[in-house]
Amino acid sequence: MFEQTFKNIDDILWKDAGCSTELDYAEQSSWILFLKWLDDYEKEKETKAKLENKKFKPTLDKEFQWSTWAIVKDKSGKVDFNKSLTGPDLKKFVDDKLFPYLSSFRNSAERFDTLEYKIGEIFSELKNKLQDGYTLRDVVNEVDNLQFQSNEQKHELSALYEEKIKNMGNAGRNGGEYYTPRPLIKSIVKVIDPKVGETVYDGAVGSAGFLVEAFEHMSQSKSLTASELKILQTKSFYGAEKKTLAYIIGIMNMILHGIESPNIIHQNTLETNIQEIQNKDRVDVILANPPFGGKEKTNIQENFPIKTGETAYLFLQHFIKKLKVGGRCGVVIKNTFLSNTDNASIALRKQLLEECNLFSILDLPKGTFLGTGVKTVVLFFEKGKPTKKIWNYQLDAGRNMGKTNPLNDNDLTHFIKLAKTQKLSDNSWTTKIEKINKDTFDLGVKNPNKVEEIDNRTAKEILAEIEELDKQSSGVLKSIKEFL
Repeated sequence: MFEQTFKNIDDILWKDAGCSTELDYAEQSSWILFLKWLDDYEKEKETKAKLENKKFKPTLDKEFQWSTWAIVKDKSGKVDFNKSLTGPDLKKFVDDKLFPYLSSFRNSAERFDTLEYKIGEIFSELKNKLQDGYTLRDVVNEVDNLQFQSNEQKHELSALYEEKIKNMGNAGRNGGEYYTPRPLIKSIVKVIDPKVGETVYDGAVGSAGFLVEAFEHMSQSKSLTASELKILQTKSFYGAEKKTLAYIIGIMNMILHGIESPNIIHQNTLETNIQEIQNKDRVDVILANPPFGGKEKTNIQENFPIKTGETAYLFLQHFIKKLKVGGRCGVVIKNTFLSNTDNASIALRKQLLEECNLFSILDLPKGTFLGTGVKTVVLFFEKGKPTKKIWNYQLDAGRNMGKTNPLNDNDLTHFIKLAKTQKLSDNSWTTKIEKINKDTFDLGVKNPNKVEEIDNRTAKEILAEIEELDKQSSGVLKSIKEFL
C-alpha cells in the first residue's frame, strides 16, 4: 500500500543536489515523516479528548502544524493549492521559521522524557538539506499520502522503514553502524528473553533495532493488560546515541513500531564516569552492538577503571556496571576480544568472568555483517555470580555470506533450540573455567568437535603440484598473447 510512496520519495530526493546517499535520503525523509506522524498522533489525541469531554492542547502552535504549512485543505477536505507554500517560499519558511521554532522546544520543555524535548532535540541537530523548494513540496505531498492511524498502517510503515535502514547498512563503509542483521537481533533477544516489567537498555542505540525487537518479543509474550501495554510503551526501553542521524532514525523507528515515547537521549554514553552509576540507574536487560575499533580520547578513558582506546571494551565495562544484580546482557563484540594478549583485554576478561556468569558465546561466521570482513561473537552473561562453565556455539551457515546471501532466520534456528538447554552437538561444546589459563583468561573459540584436515603430502609432491600450476598459468598467458 505505501511501498510505492516510499520509492517515490527516494526518487524525488535523488534529484535534489542536497541529497547524494542513502544516508541523506533516510535523514531528510525522517524529519518529514516525523512531522506527519505527529500530526496524525495529535489528531487521534484530540478526537479522544472530545469523546471524553476533555480539553486538548496541541503540542505545536497553529502556524507550525502540518495542516497549516504542509498540506492546507479546504472545508471539503481537498488540497487548497493557493494556500499551500511551495518553491522558495516553502524552503524559506522551513529553514527560517519551522526549524528554529521546533528546535526551541529543547530549552522550553519541562522534562527530558517529554515529546516536546524530543522534538527540540531532533530539530536542533538537523537541517533541511533539500536545496530546491519545489523538490521539498513534492516530498511533502508524497508523505501526506501516508497514514499513521490504524495498527495495519503502522505495521506496514515500520516494515518499510526497516528496509530503508537496511539499505543504509549496505550504503557504504559507515553503514554498518546503523544496521545489525535482524535475524541476529531476534536470536539474541530470544536467548535473553526480556519479560514485561523489566527495563531494557542499549547504550549504543543506532537505529534502535534491539529495542524495537525487544518490544515485539515482550508484547507478544503474553496477553497484555492496558496498564502493561502502557508500561511497555513508556517505561521499559531506554538508551543513548551519540550520532545525530542515528538518534533521529532510532526515535522514528521506535515510534513506527508503537513505542510512542522513546526514552532515548542524545549523548555519548562513554562520557559518563561509570563510578557515578547508582542503583536507581541500573537496568534488568542490556542488548547492544556497540561500535568497535574506535580510538577514544584520554579524557574518555579516565571514566573507566580499565584504560583502553578500544570503544567496545569501554562499552562492555559500562554494561557490566549498568546491570542490576541478576540482570542479563547480550552484546556483540569482535572475536579478537576472546584471546587478545594486551593488558586491557586480559583485565576485562578477568572482570567479566569473576563478576558475571558468562553462560554462552555465539561465534559468528565472516560476512555476518555486510560490508565488513570483521569476525564477531555474541557474549551472553548474567551479573552477580562468577562463571563456572561456558556453553559455546559456532555458527556454520554452510555457505559464504554476503549481500546476495545474508544471514537469515533459518541459520540461527539450531542455535536458539540448543541454547535453551545448552545441549552439546557438532557445533556446540562446553568450556570449564577451571581449565582456563589464569594468567591470560584466554577464551578463544576452538571447536573441539572439528578436526582440521592434515595435508599428508610430502614436500616433493607439493613442489610438483606448484610446478604444474605454474605451467598451466604460463599456457593461459601464452594463449591470451596469441589471441591479442
